[in-house]
Amino acid sequence: MRKVLLDRVWADAELVWEFHRLRHLPKPCSAAVALGCNDLGVAAHAAELYHRGLFPLVVFSGGNSRETAGRFPRGEGVHYRERALELGVPDEAILVEPKATNTGENIAFSREILDTAGVSVSSLMLVSMPYMERRAFATTRKVWPEIEPVCASAPVSLTEYALRTQHGTDLIDMIVGDFQRLIEYPRKGFAIPQKIPPIVYSAYRRLVAAGFSSRML
Repeated sequence: MRKVLLDRVWADAELVWEFHRLRHLPKPCSAAVALGCNDLGVAAHAAELYHRGLFPLVVFSGGNSRETAGRFPRGEGVHYRERALELGVPDEAILVEPKATNTGENIAFSREILDTAGVSVSSLMLVSMPYMERRAFATTRKVWPEIEPVCASAPVSLTEYALRTQHGTDLIDMIVGDFQRLIEYPRKGFAIPQKIPPIVYSAYRRLVAAGFSSRML
């Protein structure tokens, strides 16, 4: 019975995970913004996309949060920059936005950084964790409505991501928390609404009922 319950939980988490991922086709953009979080793999994926020629300039955005202060004491954007330099991204192709503490600030402050640098942006690539794609998209369309962002993240399954990042079941809590924000943030004026399929919403409700709620608002 326990295995059946665990299988059900994982199947629900996979449904929500896949909904978060937009699977946009990569295309060249004026610039990229890599959204700070606790996963240094975001910086590595941004470096890979840079080397593929998909953008000439990347903003590494993020200050500190409760979750990242211990791992990235100098700020998410600063540590992301250092990782990108290790991976061969030239310093002149990097801007750092060091203050943002949420996704709306990531976008708004990065826009200011790009404006100050004199960068004309007609298209923007958002590089994030896989389960943050949809919220990043919805937030950008609200904060910077002139831009139709292209979302990008490491092309991995939920299982692969859990193993790579050594997350336990708290990864499901984070997936659930991001999903709730897709519902609540449009009501608060932080993001545009997203159409949520009933099958995905039902999976989310079961995960909440199962106790995966520590990252909810």
